[in-house]
Amino acid sequence: MKLFKSLLLVLIIGLNFIFARPSLADPPKITKSPDYVEVTKSLDILEAQLAAAKAGEAISETFTVEDIQKKIDELSFQKYALEKGINWGQCRNETDKTIAVYGPKPKKPKTPYDNTLYFLAAGQETPAGWDCQGIYLANDAKVAGLNTDPNQSLEGAAAIKIFKGTQLIAKSNPETSALEFNVTPSKVFKAGDINWYIPNIGEKNIASRLPDVPLGGEEEAD
Repeated sequence: MKLFKSLLLVLIIGLNFIFARPSLADPPKITKSPDYVEVTKSLDILEAQLAAAKAGEAISETFTVEDIQKKIDELSFQKYALEKGINWGQCRNETDKTIAVYGPKPKKPKTPYDNTLYFLAAGQETPAGWDCQGIYLANDAKVAGLNTDPNQSLEGAAAIKIFKGTQLIAKSNPETSALEFNVTPSKVFKAGDINWYIPNIGEKNIASRLPDVPLGGEEEAD
């Protein structure tokens, strides 16, 4: 009887170790997400640039110390938002026409791209839980306030990516008709820079499309 109890105890301890070990060994999932890795890497670079600038060293970018510090503050806040665990972004269209946004693939995708291009009507926003990943810029779009690489040309169609946990609001300037955003995108991608579908078309083509952002939110996607 004592031998049986001893063997049973050893078995229970062994099973507990087997099932508990993965949970103890795995780091938090958020640290593995592409957004978190990108934000952390960008913060490291900016902090090194800030330290160099304060030490009197010349930096390659045409930004001031104040510009770098502002970007650090923004990314630090973004990192905090990601650490809260919100794994989706939201896009709101406050322009007077349909815009194109990037979201999750359907359950049975027929595309080789990482996401899908959807159309969001004027006055609408993507639903909670449905991950809006960015916005499409037509090849004739006027866009204000893009903080991009000064060596990067913005001519032609492009895509803006947003981090998870961010709400992007698109508006039209009443005087210039230029698109304006409530957040400053850190990167603008052209076709071939990222595995997103970035067609070379004008704003009229986008405005003529029927809105098709799924109203069911994340239930419509994988």
